[in-house]
Amino acid sequence: MPSYSIEGVLPVVHPSAYVHPTATLIGDVWIGPGCYVGPAASLRGDFGRIVLKEGANIQDTCVAHAFPGKDVVVEKDGHVGHGAILHGCTVGEGAMVGMNAVVMDEAVIASRSIVGAGALVKAGFQCDPASLIVGTPARVVRMLSDNEVAWKAKGTEEYQRLTLRCFESLEECQPLEEADSDRPRVEVGSHQLKRHS
Repeated sequence: MPSYSIEGVLPVVHPSAYVHPTATLIGDVWIGPGCYVGPAASLRGDFGRIVLKEGANIQDTCVAHAFPGKDVVVEKDGHVGHGAILHGCTVGEGAMVGMNAVVMDEAVIASRSIVGAGALVKAGFQCDPASLIVGTPARVVRMLSDNEVAWKAKGTEEYQRLTLRCFESLEECQPLEEADSDRPRVEVGSHQLKRHS
């Protein structure tokens, strides 16, 4: 992975975390145990600190950055969907930020909450645990059910399993010119077939 120090500050990646080779880590970035960082993610700790705690994931093309002296923190089992932007904010334990959402400075997404895809969470936003947060600007529309919280937790478990799958079998290759007649499918969990209710 492209990893850069700045002013002598180097990123820290726990050996059990998987960071895709195309992700970029700069400066004051701490990746905890069992984390997953997806392709083309950019974690820029050149102004503030970026912290991913145990079991958290930041997916493809996400950006994490902060103003000078501020932090981006993704707490344990936090889940950040494709293309999301985190700027100087906190994603609580077991919370999810949906695809292409933007979470601004000093916003705190409470534990077990879900930020909907494409939402814009304004600076300084606060909410209660297990909130459903949607819109532009984002607002809490209701509390999540236990089933919805469990559905999100299962999705995060799949990314924690993906970390292990990547260590075990992901490797660079040349694509085939045509598919084999008995082409296998990748092995995945069954949770994605059951949307929360």
